[in-house]
Amino acid sequence: MDLLKQIFPLSFGSKDVASLVIKAIVYLVVGVIAGVLIGVLNHIPVVNWITGIVGSLIGIYVLVGIVVAILDYLKILK
Repeated sequence: MDLLKQIFPLSFGSKDVASLVIKAIVYLVVGVIAGVLIGVLNHIPVVNWITGIVGSLIGIYVLVGIVVAILDYLKILK
């Protein structure tokens, strides 16, 4: 559990639905900003495959962060 708190520090501590929604929106905004930056860098041929890998990892991080936040709010994670 400590490892999850280190990797996803924003996902823990939701007391009500409003804070859970705010945390999900923050994750989504980070994902969109990273997607735009990766889209810009994707036009460079040498960096093209690296940005694809990094974009996939950021997408997975955002998805798992939102899922962990929901599981913590529902008190499934202890």
